Amino acid sequence: MEPNESDAKERINNHVAVTVAILAAFMAITKVTDDNVCQAMEKEKANEVNAWSYYQSKSIKQNLAEVGRAQLAAQTAPGNTREHVEAQVAKYDKEIARYESDKAEIYAKAKGHEKNYDALNFRDDQFDLSDATLSIALGMLAVTALTGKMWLLTTSWVIGGFGALLGMAGLLRLGIHFEWLVKLLS
Repeated sequence: MEPNESDAKERINNHVAVTVAILAAFMAITKVTDDNVCQAMEKEKANEVNAWSYYQSKSIKQNLAEVGRAQLAAQTAPGNTREHVEAQVAKYDKEIARYESDKAEIYAKAKGHEKNYDALNFRDDQFDLSDATLSIALGMLAVTALTGKMWLLTTSWVIGGFGALLGMAGLLRLGIHFEWLVKLLS
């Protein structure tokens, strides 16, 4: 190698080393945040499932109250006074109204968990795409160090920059999201 060519390759290798260090540090930071997002997603999904189960139990209890009310309203057996039956029907009406109110509250809570989960999943996608593109950039940097090709270094910077953009979007909760790429990789 000529001295000029050797200096150029050393400069490229220095750029590669600095870029690898920066991307690796950035990936470590986004990985921690991504893991925390995944934990929050798991918690939201569990809360959502619990809320829907609770909603279902309220629906069953409401149905039982409705059946009880219907049976009492239909009773005409001797010895039961009309006032007694009407009092029982009124009691069941109160329970039905309470279950309906409880269900509306539980429904809203379950929908809230679903919305929170979707928002967390949006961020998780950003971190996943960031991790993937940064890994590709790091692989390209390894090849760049071996070949000393400037175009390969530039390409890895572009891909690494895209990965960093996605990682920053996740960290800063920006609306940058490539749905088509997420679907392609799903």
